[in-house]
Amino acid sequence: MENKERRVGTVSRGIRCPIIREGDDLAAIVTDSVLEASRSEGFPIRDRDVIAVTESVVARAQGNYASVDDIAADVRAKLGGETVGVIFPILSRNRFAICLRGIARGAKKIVLMLSYPSDEVGNELVSLDALDEAGVDPYADVLTLEKYRELFGENRHPFTGVDYVAYYGDLIREEGAEAEILFANRPAAILDYTKRVLTCDIHTRKRTKRILKAAGAEIVLGLDDILNAPVNGSGFNENYGLLGSNKSTEEKIKLFPHGAEPLVEAVQKNIFEKTGAKVEVMIYGDGAFKDPQGKIWELADPVVSPFHTAGLKGTPNELKLKYLADNDYKDLSGDALKEAISKSIREKDGNLKGSMASQGTTPRQLTDLIGSLCDLTSGSGDKGTPVVLVQGYFDNYTND
Repeated sequence: MENKERRVGTVSRGIRCPIIREGDDLAAIVTDSVLEASRSEGFPIRDRDVIAVTESVVARAQGNYASVDDIAADVRAKLGGETVGVIFPILSRNRFAICLRGIARGAKKIVLMLSYPSDEVGNELVSLDALDEAGVDPYADVLTLEKYRELFGENRHPFTGVDYVAYYGDLIREEGAEAEILFANRPAAILDYTKRVLTCDIHTRKRTKRILKAAGAEIVLGLDDILNAPVNGSGFNENYGLLGSNKSTEEKIKLFPHGAEPLVEAVQKNIFEKTGAKVEVMIYGDGAFKDPQGKIWELADPVVSPFHTAGLKGTPNELKLKYLADNDYKDLSGDALKEAISKSIREKDGNLKGSMASQGTTPRQLTDLIGSLCDLTSGSGDKGTPVVLVQGYFDNYTND
């Protein structure tokens, strides 16, 4: 009898789709694209396959856009339109520059305070070695623009060639606002210049807001508080505001998608009705991984997956095969070793937290792990695969 044992584990496939436009029925497009790929390439859809849709096409289908003028109006209304401290932004033409344009358009003066030696996601303004050589303590020292230039000169981004210090300063002035630039890591340092602060950090924003309020700031907002409701009929995101947004045109921004629970549930329902398979569905943005050469974190979105079906909640519950092989079953080999490990997997506890046999099994959220795989699969360029099908992710050594 032929051995039918499966020889393939997890497979990640980019699924080509038509170009998505505002108002498109995205649930139908995603369903049809996955099923057409299945027929074309000859693979079946199975229970617990994961269909992942990139957040950008979800926001585009929703028409979740806003203009620079909309940003300016919200900033002016919420921060007063005079001097605004803008602190801890990431260094990005795509992610932050257009937000800064709107912020500057809504104020008379911007005091821009940049974290150093790098921004929150790892883009460097100066190297740690240069700080050491200059005797600068980034946790204590506040540098003016003049002092920064005197000590460290011009530092262009290694990948883009942009001097973000000059770029952001010029951008503020182009919008008719006065620009003053500082370098510091203590949030309260901005309060020597203004009591009205817009903190632009992503994953540390709650702590930054708390520190500023405790230090006596008059108004403290984050990017998540700007465009968290429509302005003049604009798009918005009630949870994240401008966080997770991307440049669309020189005067328009695409916001992080909102209210997309019905989309993931509709795709799950469509696939079940057409194939009988109960798949999981998620929307994903940036994956959670770091480039070892550029030292840049990919995670500029506030979360990897803002919406997903219920089966993607939680963390993996896995045994480390090499631990079992090297410890519990070190005297076994061949079929005996395979059967012993298979038995351990079949009988494993529902929660292995703290178990030595599970150490090193990456106890992160399933959506963060799968979203990172999807982000690497789809890429950020011209692959034309905004949908990713992940198969076999929940399989283990015992599944045939």
